[in-house]
Amino acid sequence: MALLREDAQDKLRSVSVDLNIDPSLQIDIPDALSEKDRVKFTVHTKTTLPAFQSPEFSVTRQHEDFVWLHDTLTETEEYAGLIIPPAPSKPDFDGPREKMQKLGEGEVSMTKEEFAKMKQELEAEYLAVFKKTVSSHEIFLQRIASHPVLSKDRNFHVFLEYDQDLSVRRKNTKEMFGGFLKSVVKSADEVLFSGVKEVEDFFEQEKTFLVNYYNRIKDACAKADKMTRSHKNVADDYIYTSACLNSLALEEPTKVESRVSSDEDLKLSELLRYYMLNIEAAKDLLYRRTRALVDYENSNKALDKARLKSKDVRLAEAHQQDCCQKFEKISESAKQELMSFKQKRIAAFRKNLIEMAELEIKHAKVLDEGYGSGPQKGAQPDFQKDISVMLAEALQVLYNLEEKDRGKAESGRQNINGEGESPA
Repeated sequence: MALLREDAQDKLRSVSVDLNIDPSLQIDIPDALSEKDRVKFTVHTKTTLPAFQSPEFSVTRQHEDFVWLHDTLTETEEYAGLIIPPAPSKPDFDGPREKMQKLGEGEVSMTKEEFAKMKQELEAEYLAVFKKTVSSHEIFLQRIASHPVLSKDRNFHVFLEYDQDLSVRRKNTKEMFGGFLKSVVKSADEVLFSGVKEVEDFFEQEKTFLVNYYNRIKDACAKADKMTRSHKNVADDYIYTSACLNSLALEEPTKVESRVSSDEDLKLSELLRYYMLNIEAAKDLLYRRTRALVDYENSNKALDKARLKSKDVRLAEAHQQDCCQKFEKISESAKQELMSFKQKRIAAFRKNLIEMAELEIKHAKVLDEGYGSGPQKGAQPDFQKDISVMLAEALQVLYNLEEKDRGKAESGRQNINGEGESPA
């Protein structure tokens, strides 16, 4: 069992994401309780909106409730032209728990001081995972709350305000298989839709960019995870070594390596993983729009056939108009969503890379002091240097993509402004 209270613990060192917090609807998760494989989140809401019954209230929610909310938003046809914030990942404490279990099994072979020191380090690792879990669930709700349309969703309000258990059950095997079939159908559709000619250059460019960007960010995420694991492995080695050889004064390097691992996981790995999921959500939006375009083109063909045969013309016309309206509505909102997403993504990405660089400098200084004097003072293992170089190269590629995309966006805005000006 683990308990996290914001007034008793440090503020969550989470990623800074693309949020424009609306002061009229503020949501946070100040408390969370972990019980075996479940985490109970206390969701606190403060609002001035008349749609809610009270200006301030709190409810208890589990991970399944967050997944339910995400699924209801995704399945709402009215939101087909919106980027739905990705659902938070399922809490996973298997790693820290397994280490704690092994520590308990080896307690008899250690002194009290050795056991206490190792337990303290493992508890710190568990708390870091716990904080990350709380942060991802909080960000999901804040993303919805900051959206001008999704924030008004009835199910979202029920999630925030209903003070009883939502009784959201886990998906059974049949439902999970149904979800798998949907993903298979979607993959097949994407192959078929690849031959569909795009009617707007904006969406063609966005599709090309998102696919390329997703592949690059996936590569950077894998390398960032590798870097985080290397620091975590070094910290784990220090834990066992320092427990047996206290005279070597490895306690400070252990803490620093552990902190580096935690900071890199939250500031970089988590940021990259977060945007991987968001790029997927943006690609899903383009998929829904392409599907609407295909439906519209098929309705045009059906109308031509109906007119040729002089049969069911009115029915075909009504269907064609309906498909046209849906496609135009999705296209209009999709363009706004993608442009907004791009602006926020670039700003947040730059901010986090700067913060990450500042943290690396800070950790390097502490490590330099912590290792003492001698030829190995502040030395970084060769394998970590190699990973650092690969990660830096991957991040540089991402940065170049961002700059190129930002240039296109600014050029596009200038063209729009130029077209909107009255002739001299």
